[in-house]
Amino acid sequence: MTTGATTLDQLPVLVTGGTGKTGRRVAAGLRARGWPVRIAARSLAPAADAVRFDWADRDGWPAALDGVGAVYVAYAPDLAVPGAVDDITAFAAAARAAGVGRMVMLSGRGEPGAEAAERALAAAGFDWTVLRASWFVQNFTEGLLAEALAAGELALPVGDVPEPFIDADDIAEIAVKALTEDGLGGRILELTGPRSLSFAAAMAEISRLTGRPISYRQIPMADFLAGLQAQGVPDDMRDFLAWLFTTLFDGRNSATTPAVTEVLGRPARDITDRAAAGWP
Repeated sequence: MTTGATTLDQLPVLVTGGTGKTGRRVAAGLRARGWPVRIAARSLAPAADAVRFDWADRDGWPAALDGVGAVYVAYAPDLAVPGAVDDITAFAAAARAAGVGRMVMLSGRGEPGAEAAERALAAAGFDWTVLRASWFVQNFTEGLLAEALAAGELALPVGDVPEPFIDADDIAEIAVKALTEDGLGGRILELTGPRSLSFAAAMAEISRLTGRPISYRQIPMADFLAGLQAQGVPDDMRDFLAWLFTTLFDGRNSATTPAVTEVLGRPARDITDRAAAGWP
């Protein structure tokens, strides 16, 4: 095991959202350290290292939590949505009852609802760490926006507001450290990339490094939501995205933090590092 390993050794780590942007990276990082992992996701069939898990199905939580020592929580769709605080409160209580000793939760910067969920976790009575992350670099390469970038234009209802885009690999590396080593318990870590860029500037940098023309265009919210509807995005997700782009991109999250460097002892990955390494 790793230096700084704890009494959680030999017990599996439950990774919720285990097939998602951060979850699958956390699982890979844990396995690289020799830690047993239990993947939890809605689309998975039960298996030796996987369990079907749904935040809307509390009856299934005890089976997922049985015998695990720590949990990585990636709540879907976001801790800011209605009902998230109740779910985290109930899940933390279930984890506590199951004997879980540590929980690391992914959160978002500048989200009052997410902060309420963080407080619920902190009150649960076990070792916890919160990772408040800025906008993922991987939002451009995985999920709804990837197709737009592949087509050469990203259109969002966001103006010239800078965002310190963070690489999901950095989030996962810190999550693995918090799950398997001592020293990060009881902390809220605000995780950002090393600099802030507007969406237009980010697309220009990606275009320059990949040699592929990618432009950015600000569009009205109504046009954005109509496009999501045409793609078949459910109503609740459209409502969440409308809230996200209306609320969070007002400059509140533009500042960078040194947290990645402080925890990992190296600079945070820049969006250009991902582009230079080979953009999908």
